[in-house]
Amino acid sequence: MNPKLNLLQPYPFQKLRQLLDGVTRNTKLTPVELQIGEPKHPTPDFICRALADSMDGLSVYPSTLGVFALRNTIAEWIKRRFNLTEINPDTEIIPVNGSREALFSFAQAVINTDDVRPVVVCPNPFYQIYEGAAYLAGATPHFLNTLPENHYQLDFSQLSADVWSRTQLMYVCSPNNPTGSVMTLDEWQKVFALSDQYGFVVAADECYSEIYFDEANPPLGALDAANRLGRKGFPRLVVFNSLSKRSNVPGLRSGFAAGDAGLLAKFLLYRTYHGSAMNPAVQAASAAAWRDETHVVENRRLYAEKFFTAISLLSGAMNVQKPDAGFYLWLKTPVSDTEFTKRLYRDYNVTVLPGSYLARDAHDMNPGKNYVRIALVASPQECAEAMGRIKDLLTSLA
Repeated sequence: MNPKLNLLQPYPFQKLRQLLDGVTRNTKLTPVELQIGEPKHPTPDFICRALADSMDGLSVYPSTLGVFALRNTIAEWIKRRFNLTEINPDTEIIPVNGSREALFSFAQAVINTDDVRPVVVCPNPFYQIYEGAAYLAGATPHFLNTLPENHYQLDFSQLSADVWSRTQLMYVCSPNNPTGSVMTLDEWQKVFALSDQYGFVVAADECYSEIYFDEANPPLGALDAANRLGRKGFPRLVVFNSLSKRSNVPGLRSGFAAGDAGLLAKFLLYRTYHGSAMNPAVQAASAAAWRDETHVVENRRLYAEKFFTAISLLSGAMNVQKPDAGFYLWLKTPVSDTEFTKRLYRDYNVTVLPGSYLARDAHDMNPGKNYVRIALVASPQECAEAMGRIKDLLTSLA
């Protein structure tokens, strides 16, 4: 077996199962599951119809690059959403089977293990796929702690010049999982300057980009930032996005990678060999989803409603603020995050995720310690019920 597999830590939800193993939950209350960022809003009917109407596509092998109709639809969406005048659907876009597999496989294509001690830089806390991708590609992850004191912005001074000089890939996530912070143009400028100086590739995870609160002010994206800063051709930048959160289709496993054409050509070659072509019926349903914005606006309305209710209910018991974007509440706990999670599960039948499971010890701290991540993915009624129970727990701990 590949010895690098021994470097992988258990996934956060496996740790959660171990934490709660043997804990008896309060069955007098209905369970509310808020630990996983799995959208629970209904999948729009028109997407289901497009999928069903395209089943004849199963009779052919799909190409890894996908059909032009899907790539062109994605290109048109990117131009509308991120204020671009052009992006080439033939060379600057690849459909992928969800952002998760692409974020992982991208590192396998990018990392050059002939170099001495290659590094992958990640935010901390973070999506654990980044770490696993780094280890299995033969690199070592180094972390940038993101802290509430500076609104969870990246502090590049946390890493030495030696580490930056060995960096081959940097993962960024905006809107961030789990903090909900959105990167500013100034932050992007610093990331691009470091990429120019040291020659590393930037992988921008934007799967939460369409969950925000102000219809007139969507989150800044990496392609938009690069364009504003005059970076023609998106040098050393690839963006990953997904329909899962935007369109409530996590089971469709559909997204895209877009950006630097040279990088994507190599990534496409890699993908050709590991059989990651998208199902033709899924491609048709995906094109339908990317063309429509009405269902996405309604999706945002539901999340905004849940955040308004959550913050209204919790504000009397703790200092709670709405994130910039995304569907997570990142709450500081009055006891350890694991103890809070266990008590909430045992006494109130609500399941959340300890923040320390989403972070690593780095720079003498675990930035997820004494936080919990709450995914507001259940119905508005269930979320409101859960917030009331969380408030009761907070009051009992005061």
